[in-house]
Amino acid sequence: PIPVQLIFLFQAFAKTAKNNPGLAEKQPYKALLERDAIFFKNAIEQNPSAIKQLEVAFAQQWAGKTPNEFEAEVKEFYATEKPLKFADNFTELVYKPMLELFDLLKDYKYRVFVCSGGGRDFMRVISEETWGIYKENVIGSASEYEYKNNALIRLDKVLGGVTLGPGKVEHIYARTGRLPIFAGGNGDVDIEMLESAKFRLFINHDDDEREYAYKSGAEKILKIANENEYTIVSMKNDWKNIFKE
Repeated sequence: PIPVQLIFLFQAFAKTAKNNPGLAEKQPYKALLERDAIFFKNAIEQNPSAIKQLEVAFAQQWAGKTPNEFEAEVKEFYATEKPLKFADNFTELVYKPMLELFDLLKDYKYRVFVCSGGGRDFMRVISEETWGIYKENVIGSASEYEYKNNALIRLDKVLGGVTLGPGKVEHIYARTGRLPIFAGGNGDVDIEMLESAKFRLFINHDDDEREYAYKSGAEKILKIANENEYTIVSMKNDWKNIFKE
């Protein structure tokens, strides 16, 4: 399945490229206009080279916008877009076991963070309402900001490196000053994050009826999880409910 933010980005980039013919030969716009299957596959599997191209375009797309202007576009997207497989919109398709795990950790006085290869500010728009996670506890790729003339605006530069693989650990430490005690992940881009934690949880997407079943982009981490006795959770066999009620 396509990560939610990629749908948001692909729609915005495609519209920009159609209105600006000069971008037709520049990536990632070229790949979008030509419907390049290889590029889409790399983006969905969060291949670092594809994600870097998307991050540069992401920073440029909303450069000069205020946080409120960007958030308004994200809110409109969440309010109107639905995935093809489900009748609910994206804000309703939140994993119930994930929310239960958050609550359990909070009961034991752990501080809970979400770290994703996706855009930090994109996730922050819904983090408090849908996940119960404070905005400041969301870690991800982000644009740089500048405060000028009494306004905070986005710049056309990406802050730090890509939040994938080793970048996840680097961003976590930069944000918290600590390495995680517990980490949960579901793809190869989470390998280093799980390695850096004392307790590791791997979620295996293997329920095509209630969610999706796929191994693409998760082959390496599944092998490592088995070899190193990580806790492996099967969506199909271990989750009574997939989405929140």
